[in-house]
Amino acid sequence: MELETARLRLDALQPADAEALFRYRSDPDVARYQGWQPETLVDAGRFIGKQSATPAPGAWFQRAIRLHRGELIGDLGFCLSDDGQAEFGITMAPAHQGNGFAREAVQALLDELFGRLDVRRVHASVDPRNTPSMALMRSLGLRQEAHFRESLRFRGDWVDDVVFAMLAREWPGSAQRTQ
Repeated sequence: MELETARLRLDALQPADAEALFRYRSDPDVARYQGWQPETLVDAGRFIGKQSATPAPGAWFQRAIRLHRGELIGDLGFCLSDDGQAEFGITMAPAHQGNGFAREAVQALLDELFGRLDVRRVHASVDPRNTPSMALMRSLGLRQEAHFRESLRFRGDWVDDVVFAMLAREWPGSAQRTQ
């Protein structure tokens, strides 16, 4: 799966991306909200090497977020279920946060999920302390469905989990809008 937007290309992570992936994913300010954090450059390379070429139910499918000139600026992933749902998440390098790239990438992903992949519902789990991610979900029209208090044990602490979701018929331009 490769997607293009006005400023971005979403495609497969490559072995040459390991250093950039390691740099932003191991940044404490980024890693604070991520379930996976590479401890070494080798970990980042292994992560890239394990990525599937096609989405499969039950497995996370990770894509690189690149500027058109090829620079890796983040990654996003999704996990399809057998019942027409998908969970998604996004990580951006700090130098590229606040420029609308995350919104642009997630819009392209939602178009693909609700379009070609025929997903009927998407959801994302967000730590409420991550105010930029909370704002991103709201700006895309996802509704907050739940706020679970201290429901996850994460890196030794109990943290809250906020769930945002959207149905295909709610996504602007969705083919499923009238279904």
